[in-house]
Amino acid sequence: MVSRLISRVRLSRFKKIVALAILFCLAVLAALGLTQFWQRPVTEAPGSAVAAETIISTEPIQPIPLSIELDQGKVQLGDLLFHDPRLSADNTVSCATCHALDKGGTDRKALSIGMAGGNTGINSPTVFNAGFMHRFNWDGSAESLEEQAKGPITSVGEMGGMSWQDVVRKVGEESEYREGFAESYNDGITPENIRDALAVFQRSLYTPNAPFDQYLRGQKDAISDEAKAGYDRFKSYGCVSCHQGMLVGGNMFQTLGIFGDYFADRGTPITEKDLGRYNVTNNELDKHVFKVPTLRNITLTSPYFHDGNPKTLDEAIKLMGQYQLGVNIPQEDVDLIMQFLQSLTGEI
Repeated sequence: MVSRLISRVRLSRFKKIVALAILFCLAVLAALGLTQFWQRPVTEAPGSAVAAETIISTEPIQPIPLSIELDQGKVQLGDLLFHDPRLSADNTVSCATCHALDKGGTDRKALSIGMAGGNTGINSPTVFNAGFMHRFNWDGSAESLEEQAKGPITSVGEMGGMSWQDVVRKVGEESEYREGFAESYNDGITPENIRDALAVFQRSLYTPNAPFDQYLRGQKDAISDEAKAGYDRFKSYGCVSCHQGMLVGGNMFQTLGIFGDYFADRGTPITEKDLGRYNVTNNELDKHVFKVPTLRNITLTSPYFHDGNPKTLDEAIKLMGQYQLGVNIPQEDVDLIMQFLQSLTGEI
């Protein structure tokens, strides 16, 4: 995609102008309603089915399905595992420590804290609607929820770095797990089945029926006039060129700092070592490339960005304008865009 191409090269001033022109054209297409460019069907979450409807959106954003089908036995097992601190080496940290469901699926810390106070070096992205994503982690290093589950459990800085043999042993000590895995999996408790149960549970954490989704489905009074104006601004400024699709993001990668050195200007707490660790390609040009985050439920997940640097949504919008679009968005438009973003909060 255009954004990915831009992120892989050192942009000269000329290339920056070209990039801005392309982003502007994409925004104009959306704003003018040239729908054939944007049309795409709602896609299903992995391992699930969209319930009784096939919606073709005429907007660059599509609604989240109202229901999906999942194995409820595996969902319940995954729920137990997700909240169980025994998956950490010292029995103090669970998946929910960094992805609390009552905090928008995050921990609301700038940089998440792992076992024994270890600094993970990164901001925890929300776990809500993860089942609709095609890549995971800020660097996109995991291709599935099952693969992503390997990382935190075996990471020394996050959950202590247990071996999967030890994880299976600890899980197998509990009768509730032994019975549950026997009912849901033919081969009982295995590393693959533990990761599968965690993945199925996370797929159940979708947030449908946001006011904006109701609006997309034809209920024109589901959002305020201010939110509608904010959506128009969101498209006209070009935000929608990276934040589109069902998750309003989450489906591409982008360089942070197309129109300025974000890292030098902001004094980001992410170190060069951390940037190297989260650079999955090991290419110097990709050091500042991150997965574009979803904007679903964005009002619940502060602070923002991979480094938790902007503490408020107001600040995050202005920084995106400055560093990604090369514009200073006036406060009036920022306020309208926030009204639109608030309409993206779904039913938890």
